[in-house]
Amino acid sequence: MFTQLNPSLPVQVLDRGRGQAVGIIDYGPEHHLIWVTALDENGEIWCAPNPQVRFQNNWTMGRRTAHSATSVAQACTCHNDHAIAGASPC
Repeated sequence: MFTQLNPSLPVQVLDRGRGQAVGIIDYGPEHHLIWVTALDENGEIWCAPNPQVRFQNNWTMGRRTAHSATSVAQACTCHNDHAIAGASPC
């Protein structure tokens, strides 16, 4: 299922940069949500799995920069499970 986000949401895609999420793709309960994001820096459109997407900081809303994962390897908690199964990481 594809859901268009209106208004778009300011997000940070790990290892790609800041952008505006314009939609979400939901393939069902066995999959991560996929965030369709237009990057601010170069206008590229990327589809990023949920563990790689963070809201941008917003001082007015009290949302400060997260000190959690800053790379895809840190964000993907299922990486080891996929490696064991021989699948690509999320």
